[in-house]
Amino acid sequence: MGQSVRTSPADSERALSEAYDTALLDLDGVVYAGGNAIAHAVESLATARDGGMHLAYVTNNALRTPDSVAAHLTELGIPTGADDVITSAQAVARLISEQMPEGARVLVIGGEGLRVALRERGLEPVESADDDPVAVVQGYGGPELPWGRFAEASYAIARGLPWYASNTDLTIPGARGIAPGNGAAVEVVRIATGAEPQVAGKPLPPMHRETILRTGAERPLVVGDRLDTDIEGAFNGEVDSLLVLTGVTDGAQLLAAPPQHRPTYVDADLRGLLTGQPEVAAADGGFRCGGWTAVAGGERLELDGDGEALDGLRALCAAAWTAAGDGVCELDPGKALARLGF
Repeated sequence: MGQSVRTSPADSERALSEAYDTALLDLDGVVYAGGNAIAHAVESLATARDGGMHLAYVTNNALRTPDSVAAHLTELGIPTGADDVITSAQAVARLISEQMPEGARVLVIGGEGLRVALRERGLEPVESADDDPVAVVQGYGGPELPWGRFAEASYAIARGLPWYASNTDLTIPGARGIAPGNGAAVEVVRIATGAEPQVAGKPLPPMHRETILRTGAERPLVVGDRLDTDIEGAFNGEVDSLLVLTGVTDGAQLLAAPPQHRPTYVDADLRGLLTGQPEVAAADGGFRCGGWTAVAGGERLELDGDGEALDGLRALCAAAWTAAGDGVCELDPGKALARLGF
């Protein structure tokens, strides 16, 4: 059963924290950036949790262990246990363990999060292609990862060893801006070897399966800032999603989203968990949300009215996605977005 093509953001009369039992929250760009809490995140999550919503933190970043992530969140004022953290390192370790014998040696190109996840699955992490590994796994190793680690991976893969990647995010948000992510490092090894890795992280099924296995969520809501990982992962898992605009996605990217990248809901930040979502309705040959009406014109998206900027963006989404159908909207959104401040 596939997802139907979404042509408009959905509405919700109930607060999202009441409509869903579990929030599957991305971390970088959603809860924090560069290690510091994003505005409104701490208090919004506390209110959602106090209201009975289970909070789980789902990250493609394989560098840190769940214990380390939980300690960091707790330090920021978000009480978290290691069991509430799901990483792409855990997803890729499970994938490897299902294909390799117990105790198998795995060459690790990445950080401690990968090593801990491999041991949890009964696998032995090693550091060299000469340590008789049977597989190679690559995950984000932080900005200080030595270039020689990519060479070590290439030597092993050239000998025919299977190659796994925790995720292929090309970028990662930080306090100073957008930096290269694990996907950029994977490209280095791909160029050197001509090989293709098996990938576990968002938006692919192994990560969604890992998340559901560890949380037991029945009515999950994926909360993220990236269309190509968080939102596509929700689409692939056939669950609803909330895009927050505190990370890498901007208004133009949202309006041009193909079907698998269109979120169920859109909000500015995690305060969106605590409210309902307004209706976007067909009106006047276009779509109305709040005080705004958006229309797909001949060459551009047009916007009329006033009110909350987010309502205008939601109306524009409906106009753009409806015009695009199962494709990508190519109408110019520049003037409309500038009017909203996006």
